[in-house]
Amino acid sequence: MIYSLARPLLFKLPPETSHDLALRSLKFTPTSLFTSGALPDQPKKVMGIEFPNPVGLAAGLDKNADYFNELGRFGFGFVEVGSITPKPQPGNPKPRMFRLKDKNAVINRMGFNNKGVDHLVQQVKQRRYQGVLGINIGKNLTTPLERAHEDYQICMDRVYPYADYITVNISSPNTPGLRDLQLGESLTVLLKTLKASQQQLADTHGKYVPVAVKISPDMADEDIDGFCDAAMLHKIDGIIAGNTTSTRTGVEQSPHVGEAGGLSGAPLTVGARATIARLAQRLQGELPVIGCGGICSGEDAAGHLQAGADLVQIYTGLVFRGPALVKEVRQTIQSGIPNG
Repeated sequence: MIYSLARPLLFKLPPETSHDLALRSLKFTPTSLFTSGALPDQPKKVMGIEFPNPVGLAAGLDKNADYFNELGRFGFGFVEVGSITPKPQPGNPKPRMFRLKDKNAVINRMGFNNKGVDHLVQQVKQRRYQGVLGINIGKNLTTPLERAHEDYQICMDRVYPYADYITVNISSPNTPGLRDLQLGESLTVLLKTLKASQQQLADTHGKYVPVAVKISPDMADEDIDGFCDAAMLHKIDGIIAGNTTSTRTGVEQSPHVGEAGGLSGAPLTVGARATIARLAQRLQGELPVIGCGGICSGEDAAGHLQAGADLVQIYTGLVFRGPALVKEVRQTIQSGIPNG
């Protein structure tokens, strides 16, 4: 109710401005206005972690972990912060985010703008949120692709003690060449490096933190199959499908269709679900899949789960629906999807 009143005012502002304003306002908003009510937990064990419910917040909304404690009040079973890079970076020039209001969609070319991994670590040390916390890591723009694994290793080393799971983002369309890491020798080097680091860190800290990899919804079926084979070979703990899309299917007539960047929101539902289904077919239960992309209703989330996802994440749907979407998704899942 509160968000439905505030949205017309927020939508009069530039998207990035309203995004920042909405987040800052959470610091001063009573918890009672944003909870999912008395919905019962629906625990599900994935990647060896007990999730209070299968509905999470995707990375990107809270890049620096400045607001995750407040966002957790929406009723999420898990919150993912980031993407974070070793060094702070400003991202791409503004404007870099565009609303497609009639399509419930957003195009962004943020470019991994963030305050750096050290800032994020200081924030997560102040954790009050009781759900599962994921930390999404990336590479700096200035790091050559052949050294990308070093950036991921730096971030993993820093966040490992504070994360319940770590997501490796190799699928943003807004960092040149990043998606090349999803294939071939580049993928092999990255996964081998990460698994070695994970084992060393598990020994050092006395706990095993699962590592998931976030892939693009734009991958061809044969590339998805190749990625799955590599993920299983190197014993990655989970796959997040997916990120924003570089395609413009469904928004061809939008005034913003020519803007560079990744498209998210309702037009992504079909493509994201197809990727989830292909992963599930190839993996045959060997690795869990977290479905992300195009979830703007409870039915969207249920469809992703039925296609083979074990958990779901939302982001752009929140821009258009607000916190009520979390409650709707949880209720829909509880009424129709069995516990895992």
